[in-house]
Order: sequence, then C-alpha cells, then structure tokens
Amino acid sequence: MASTTPVATPAGTGHRPGPAGRRPLGKSLAARIRPWALLAPALLVLAVLLLWPLVRVALFSLQDYGLREIVSHESNWIGFGNYAEVLTSAQLWQVVLPNTIGFAVVAVACTVVLGTAVAVLLASLGRVWRTVVSSAIMAAWAMPAVTGTYVWVWIFDADRGVFNHVMQSLGLQDQPVNWFTDRWSFYGIVLLNIVHHGFPFVAVTVLAGLLGVPKELLEAAEVDGAGGWRRFFSIIVPQLRQVFAVVIILSTIWDFKVFAQVFLMPGGGGTNREVLNLGVWSYVESFGQNRYGFGSAIAVLLTVLLLIITVAYVRTILKEEEL
Repeated sequence: MASTTPVATPAGTGHRPGPAGRRPLGKSLAARIRPWALLAPALLVLAVLLLWPLVRVALFSLQDYGLREIVSHESNWIGFGNYAEVLTSAQLWQVVLPNTIGFAVVAVACTVVLGTAVAVLLASLGRVWRTVVSSAIMAAWAMPAVTGTYVWVWIFDADRGVFNHVMQSLGLQDQPVNWFTDRWSFYGIVLLNIVHHGFPFVAVTVLAGLLGVPKELLEAAEVDGAGGWRRFFSIIVPQLRQVFAVVIILSTIWDFKVFAQVFLMPGGGGTNREVLNLGVWSYVESFGQNRYGFGSAIAVLLTVLLLIITVAYVRTILKEEEL
C-alpha cells in the first residue's frame, strides 16, 4: 500500500503551493496585453487617419479661421463663438436641420423596408436565381455615388429628362418642369437616389440573417396556423434584431452625412439655400465663403449628432437583450 504521508517542504525555500486555478501574475498580464498588442497597428492607423483630423477640425472650430490665418499661420481663437453663431442661426433651425433629420428618417425607413422586402424575395428563390438577382442588385450598390447622381439628374432634367418626356406624353403636364428648384421635389429625387444605392446592402445583409433562421420554427408556426406576416414579425424579426440594428445604424450614419447626392444636384452646391443639409452647409461655408472655423463647427455638430443617435440606439438594443 502506497504511503500517503505528505512531503515536507524544505525550510527556507519560500515556496508554497498556491490556490488551485490561480495563474502566475506574468501570464495573466501577458494575456491582458496580447489583444491590445494585436490591435495596436490598426488602432494606430485609425488614430492617424480619423482621430487626428477630427482633433484638427475641433481646433479649427474654436477659431475665426479664414484665408488670412492660412497665409499668416496665425491662430485667432474665439472660443465657442462659431458654435454660438451656428446654434442661433435661422438657417440651421428652419432649413438645414429639418432637411437633414427629416430626409434621414424617411431615407432610412424606405431603404430598410425595401431592402428587407428584397431579402425575403431572394430567400424564396432557388440558388441559381438567387445568385442572378443578387448580382443584379449589387450592381446598384457598386455604382459610384457621383455616377448614380448624374444618372438621376439626367432622368429629371428639365429639357432632356426622361421623366418630363413621359409626363408630357401621358398628358399629365403641358411643359417641362424643373424639379430641382422646389425643396420637396429636390429631396424626392435625392431619396430615390439614396434608396436605389443603399437597398442592396440591406438586402444582402438581411438575406444572410434570413438563411440562418431555423426552418423548424417557421414550419411549426405555419402548422399552428400563423400567416406570413405573423411569422415574419413574431419569429423572423426577433431572430434578426441584431442584423436590423446594424443596417439601421449604418444607414442612419450614411444618410445623415449625405453629401455628393445633394451637392451634385442642380442648386445643391449652395445656389439654392433651401436645400442645404448639414454636410453641404459645412462645405459651402468652409470652401465657398472661406469661413473654415465656422464650417468646422458645423462638421463637429454633425459628428456629435451622429454619435448621440448611434449611442442611444445601441443602448436601446442592449436593454432589450437584457429583458
């Protein structure tokens, strides 16, 4: 029978068996540092490309910075004067902010609804047709924003536009109409442009989530008598909550900072101040009026607004998961 007498630890060695499962301090510290060491190159690149320009814009927003300051390399600090001017401007509250927020809300809703509908359609197709249709809609997403904008400008052109020609041929209007002078029709065209360019991303992303929904749940709900709408809102939507969160957040960020689709439209570059949004207003004030400090303040406010919206939406999603 083997002896069970414990072996005595030699005196003076200072070694005591530690608690079970405790890792040495060196290994624990290395395990904590390793992820940050792996992320360090990417974080450094992001800091150089994103963080430093953002800091520079924030510094410009605290100055009365124009051509004179560019030439003289001098700083003219005015504190929060630019922000006070922006926030007390009638242009902001009557035109720019309603255009920015109202358009973003409508554009995100239309993009997500259309993209989800297309995703449901793709999920019901066979593999071959799904591949064909997916490739076709991705062509719209791959089209550069500048190219797509000029196509829509041509369609609604007052003299040679297809839309005016069709409307006159049907007898719905007597003469060509310039659709870019009115604020509502202008943003209606921008909405078509944005939705056409953005729905493929939503469709493909939601499709990936749809293909991962367990078919057993859908079949069981169908056996229980649930219709298509009931299955969609009771099973599919809860299963794809994270997917919808991603597409809504990204669409909100993209649609709030729409620039090319507005700037390249006739009158969108500042000649028609009724159609300005935050992004274009910042550009016009900076490079059109040479008020770089004032334009930087507008850009900072747009960034803060996007951060508030994103954080609020993410917190809402996280709270729903905890319930």
